[in-house]
Amino acid sequence: MKRFVLKEKQHLDGGILKIVVDRETGVHYLIGSGMGLSGMTPLLDQNGDVVIKKIKETSGL
Repeated sequence: MKRFVLKEKQHLDGGILKIVVDRETGVHYLIGSGMGLSGMTPLLDQNGDVVIKKIKETSGL
């Protein structure tokens, strides 16, 4: 089974934003590419805390 799984993908003004989840830790990452740059950072909630929510094995992701 893959450690990282794509949870969501969105095209935005010539670039792509993806949310990827680490199955082992539950940490969600925001990945941006296109628009002449790329980067990856932990996804934060409204309080500035890292989003940590494990994915169920049967979720199909």
